[in-house]
Amino acid sequence: MLHPTAQKVADRLRERGLDVDVRELDASTRTAAEAAAAVGVEVGQIVKSLVFTDEAAGPFLVLCAGDRRVDTDALGGSIRSATADEVRTGTGFAIGGVPPLGHDRPLRTVVDESLLRFDTVWCAGGTPRTVFPVATRDLIAAIPEADVRAVG
Repeated sequence: MLHPTAQKVADRLRERGLDVDVRELDASTRTAAEAAAAVGVEVGQIVKSLVFTDEAAGPFLVLCAGDRRVDTDALGGSIRSATADEVRTGTGFAIGGVPPLGHDRPLRTVVDESLLRFDTVWCAGGTPRTVFPVATRDLIAAIPEADVRAVG
């Protein structure tokens, strides 16, 4: 039986037209390296869901390839990483389990264009031990007003 938080994510993704298989793993998927090892893919195929705060515009999400880093200067504005409390408040999920969409409230989302290297990527499913694979282009299409660009 799937963890209730992961089931919530699966249900919300289906509402957005993504029929995904959220999987609960024995191994931790809290980091991109752990997730890649657990599912047997390249680190770049792991989507890091990172929350930042822009002093002018508030919280937003960056979906970054697991083998890349976000350059906050490239994002513009006065930006900093969100605190753990800000992540939970902004998304409804704890760090390590933030899914790419299906949050408690709408969240502006920037997508790392380097994810398009891959046909399929793996994302957090709501908890530090849940993940799901999804076609990269389908994921991006399901994100309202996704801002696809270089982030690093």
